[in-house]
Amino acid sequence: MPEKFAFRMNLSPGHAAEYKRRHDEIWPELAALLKQVGVSDYSIWLDEETHHLFAVLTRADDHAMDTLVTNAIVRRWWDFMADIMETRPDNEPVQVPLEKMFHLE
Repeated sequence: MPEKFAFRMNLSPGHAAEYKRRHDEIWPELAALLKQVGVSDYSIWLDEETHHLFAVLTRADDHAMDTLVTNAIVRRWWDFMADIMETRPDNEPVQVPLEKMFHLE
């Protein structure tokens, strides 16, 4: 059964409009890759007060999200985004997995 997966990232202050613009123009090959590895219904939300980005997505039981970290398209996207968000030395966004505390269907 597909599962929801949520995580938090950190946007650099003053870059909300640019972050949104870049995602409004997401590369077609990146969107296709995410779907190919089993990701769907992916949304990112901004808390303007803390600059936290809250992401939630649905991933298939047989998802291959773990392969994304070595994919050239993903690496290029990370490099593209590194100037406006908190990243690790290799430009991977700092992601903090979030624990589900409640769900209402």
